[in-house]
Amino acid sequence: MVNPGGSQGYVPKNILITGAAGFIASHVANRLIRNYPHYKIVVLDKLDYCSNLKNLFPSKASKNFKFVKGDIASADLVNYLLITEGIDTIMHFAAQTHVDNSFGNSFEFTKNNIYGTHVLLEACKVTGQIKRFIHVSTDEVYGETEAEAIVGNHEASQLLPTNPYSATKAGAEMLVMAYGRSYGLPCITTRGNNVYGPNQFPEKLIPKFILLAMQGKPLPIHGDGSNVRSYLYCEDVAEAFECVLHKGVIGNVYNIGTKKERRVIDVAKDICELFNLDYKKSIKMVDNRPFNDQRYFLDDKKLIDLGWQERTSWVDGLQKTKDWYTSHPDWWGDVSGALVPHPRALTMPGVEKLAEMQKGEAVVAVKEETAAENGAAATSNGTSNGLADGIVSKVVDPIKNLVRNPDLKFLVYGRTGWLGGLLGKLCEKQGIAYEYGSGRLENRSSLEADIAAVKPTHVFNAAGVTGRPNVDWCESHKVETIRANVVGTLTLADVCKQNSLVLINYATGCIFEYDEKHPLGSGIGFKEEDTPNFAGSYYSKTKAMVEDLLNEFDNVCTLRVRMPISSDLQNPRNFISKIVRYQKIVNIPNSMTILDELLPISIEMAKRNLTGIWNFTNPGVVSHNEIMEMYKEYIDPELSWVNFTIEEQAKVIVAARSNNEMDASKLKKEFPEMLGIKESLKKYVFEPNRQTPVSK
Repeated sequence: MVNPGGSQGYVPKNILITGAAGFIASHVANRLIRNYPHYKIVVLDKLDYCSNLKNLFPSKASKNFKFVKGDIASADLVNYLLITEGIDTIMHFAAQTHVDNSFGNSFEFTKNNIYGTHVLLEACKVTGQIKRFIHVSTDEVYGETEAEAIVGNHEASQLLPTNPYSATKAGAEMLVMAYGRSYGLPCITTRGNNVYGPNQFPEKLIPKFILLAMQGKPLPIHGDGSNVRSYLYCEDVAEAFECVLHKGVIGNVYNIGTKKERRVIDVAKDICELFNLDYKKSIKMVDNRPFNDQRYFLDDKKLIDLGWQERTSWVDGLQKTKDWYTSHPDWWGDVSGALVPHPRALTMPGVEKLAEMQKGEAVVAVKEETAAENGAAATSNGTSNGLADGIVSKVVDPIKNLVRNPDLKFLVYGRTGWLGGLLGKLCEKQGIAYEYGSGRLENRSSLEADIAAVKPTHVFNAAGVTGRPNVDWCESHKVETIRANVVGTLTLADVCKQNSLVLINYATGCIFEYDEKHPLGSGIGFKEEDTPNFAGSYYSKTKAMVEDLLNEFDNVCTLRVRMPISSDLQNPRNFISKIVRYQKIVNIPNSMTILDELLPISIEMAKRNLTGIWNFTNPGVVSHNEIMEMYKEYIDPELSWVNFTIEEQAKVIVAARSNNEMDASKLKKEFPEMLGIKESLKKYVFEPNRQTPVSK
């Protein structure tokens, strides 16, 4: 790519590149210095653990290159550089970028990524001389891409970061956007896929695996290795930034990505092949991150339209990277601490840091009672005062300082769903080890891989299709509904059966409707052994079908949830949140499930290895109007509503709705402390959310 020049593109004079002794920025800096000798390139870098002046050796003799050691968080230094060097263009790469580190020291990421960016922006506003500010962000700000998505996230997609690193990068983006709108700062933002190649610090996946393979050591894979990533070779990415610098449009965002995706386990296999290693012996599965996005997928059309294209194939890029690391094995010095499965230090990892990093890797187990004592005395940085240095019990969580129950480990399906999310929080609160399944329920081999990797004691299924935004969706998507609710659930039950695992399956009680034997208002509820009599919606039809088939599996605990309610009144899935938004509601008594009380009971049911069908509702019924009256009493005295009949309701919905009373006596007998529906509503939902004065 040549300098576009003239009116066809932007031509900078004096460029400040932050973090240019790091991996990506060093390739960009070296490229610009080499291709544009009339540009003055000033580099600002504090030389953190993942930066290396040797990365800039190709440019050290160039007359248009100047290095300044310093921190972007220093407002005085930044202002001084902008003025004295006549900076008109900033390419802002400096950031803490390693996700594992962000779980261990998230405040450092806020300081560098958000505060540092803010200092730069304020300096640009004050000096008033910047003509182009290119902010380097990441694909991780989009959060997890759905596994079935065939179109990647485009630049206008919602930002949904899932870890401290990506959250700080999203926060920095918001500041850039605000300064662009409020002060007219000429900003461009990039969001890139994973980058690999020479000079990369080996905390990242590819250089870590290459160095470990060079040493004949195991390649550690988080979880089951099914996570999908896209990888671009560093020189292609440097060319992309060259393109954005000259041709990018102010105020725009550009994805730097590739359509070619690879599972992490396949990357490990390819590296094993490069070194003639047997991947079956060289790959080692380790504990997953606290949250590990399954997939990032970008739509890169905007950048391609600017004239950029990916040039380096995966095979060629990986070979070049391997050749470089084998030729420069000591480029980074002692990096032993970075090669552990879960590195967390923020300084150059050497022998001294290795013990600190391995805390949480469970190098030595101690007695459970000792671990409990030490866990209770854990300090704020995750270490335990009573344990020997570098040694930590397997039952102490290095991140959350929780005492783990060594006898339990849950595998949960439905990570992005309401119940699945709540289950994770409950496990954390109770100190139960858990992981979310990454396999698709209808894909048997992926479920088997999950179980082999996680080795759970119990499996929870909170996945399935309930409809988007409601069950009416299922009427026009019958195949998808069958695939998720029938095929997927049965496959999971069978895989659990073959592995002698109890499956806690969250089902529905919306498979019954009031009839002659169970008339409305009679107090006679449907029992577990009753045959479903409601098929008014395709959703209910599939749930009744799969429940009948699950009866043949003696390892399944089926929990019939109805009209779930939680104390989170902002959640749109909450039954209360729904009806308070409606202009008209039907007024029919129904059995309902108070999640704050019953979800912990479902965990206890797993501990007791209970199976069979259970009506998973609080005893008794409550009507829509009674809930609205409670809401009015506790939350909003101005609330008003209008009732209409089931016949009138039928005119505005596609599928019929189930109304019934469930007999919860079986559950009540097992858990006698369980409250009736109205008492539970008051205790767990309305009292914690009370906004009105307590009546005297």
